[in-house]
Amino acid sequence: MELQKKALITGITGQDGSYLAELLIKKGYEVHGIIRRSSSLNTGRLDAIYQDPRAKGAKIYTHYGDLADANTIRKLIYQIQPDEIYHLGAQSHVRVSFDVPEYTANVTGLGTLRVLEAIKDYETDTGRKVKFYQASSSEMFGAAPPPQNEETKFYPRSPYGIAKVFAFDTTRNYREAYGIFAVNGILFNHESERRGHNFVTRKVTTGIARILAGLDKKLYLGNLEARRDWGYAPEYVEAMWMMLQQPTPDDFVIGSGESHSVQEFVETAFREAGIPDWEDYVEIDPRYYRPTEVEHLVADTTKAKKKLGWAVKTDFKGLVKKMLKHDLKDHGLREQADKIK
Repeated sequence: MELQKKALITGITGQDGSYLAELLIKKGYEVHGIIRRSSSLNTGRLDAIYQDPRAKGAKIYTHYGDLADANTIRKLIYQIQPDEIYHLGAQSHVRVSFDVPEYTANVTGLGTLRVLEAIKDYETDTGRKVKFYQASSSEMFGAAPPPQNEETKFYPRSPYGIAKVFAFDTTRNYREAYGIFAVNGILFNHESERRGHNFVTRKVTTGIARILAGLDKKLYLGNLEARRDWGYAPEYVEAMWMMLQQPTPDDFVIGSGESHSVQEFVETAFREAGIPDWEDYVEIDPRYYRPTEVEHLVADTTKAKKKLGWAVKTDFKGLVKKMLKHDLKDHGLREQADKIK
């Protein structure tokens, strides 16, 4: 009888972490997640799958830890003995990384080094093997001309992007130096109903819901010209799992292969909400501009399609509709939400 696999997820309370936990539980895994201790609970995204760990048949367990604390990370790996580690935890907001660059470098960059160093020692001490997934980012490409693929030279334009390049290179180095099954998933922007409210896509859909509910009169945004490759997050976490099921570790770009401007997202969302004159409700706030901007990202996913058999299922308009319907319902606007087909 095949033993149940164990997975450890850093950043399990985030958008990707919650979808990944659901996917792995469906696949029969025992799932462990690292959460940071705070005065307020941040586990709302896990409510649908969380069980009391004392309950018979429990499949998900959470542990307190911090990517800035190497000792705790090491202890948890030795204690849990995971078969797979999905390293999603980070200071993940690009604009905020300009305000807290040292913290971003410590958690997003050095945090990856701490996990890999613990894996290296664990494998040496126990003889067990651990597969490691690093959540790399399209922000590493920055100013590199589109389309971007696995061979494109990195040109990061933010402390976040720089920290992710460090983490990417560290992952590749530990793979080559120590034989760790370590992969980089270079994911382009992926959104969902669980996206944080301070990310532009969710800010737009929530902002429209608040305007229709009479709570706000304006939506304040930054650069509307920036172009991004947007996809649906639940599909992207499946690609993470696929990467760790390959016979040999490798790095993959994951995206839709299409790019759309922030303005296109805004226009589409307002139109679907039945508001044709979006310009009457949107104001530009210079505070949301980045000191150095990433103008155009679009994924070349040839390798992922060929080797993983992975491709997007939800198109751009479908993504906007899913997010908008959710936020309208969340603000008591079910009638408006039901009009979106």
